[in-house]
Amino acid sequence: MDLEWKLVYVGSAEDETSDQVLESVLVGPVNVGNYRFVFQADPPDPLKIREEDIIGVTVLLLTCSYQGQEFLRVGYYVNNDYDNEQLREEPPQKVLIDKVQRNILAEKPRVTKFPINFYPENNENVEQPPSSPQQVTEFGVNGKEPVSSNPQSDAQSPETLHLTLPGV
Repeated sequence: MDLEWKLVYVGSAEDETSDQVLESVLVGPVNVGNYRFVFQADPPDPLKIREEDIIGVTVLLLTCSYQGQEFLRVGYYVNNDYDNEQLREEPPQKVLIDKVQRNILAEKPRVTKFPINFYPENNENVEQPPSSPQQVTEFGVNGKEPVSSNPQSDAQSPETLHLTLPGV
């Protein structure tokens, strides 16, 4: 069983075309059990984000899919703001990207699980489960404080997500 993991930066709440897939990887084959891996990605390209959406709150989504069916979505709130109090109080007309700091609220992810068919080969004629969320849980990841990174840097602080797969 191969799992597809994607990391998506939401560029604008109003326009999905501004979203950027920062990384997409296949992990597997995996069997029942607990797994750990490091998922690293480059920061979003600020040139692909509308200038009015660069400063403010957005979301970073980590999704996991099996055979094209998303079954897990972890959302992290991200606050992009100037690293200097004077710029925060009196922002320039044109965004100064090199002065913007990204603060990821890593200790409070929003986890949504979707029911999917993990065994499509066993019941090809059975209807797919609805794609509405089954469970939404908020929990801390490693009990860490918010992770800060400059949008121009590719330094990342990896977090650990524990995932248990259903029995085969």
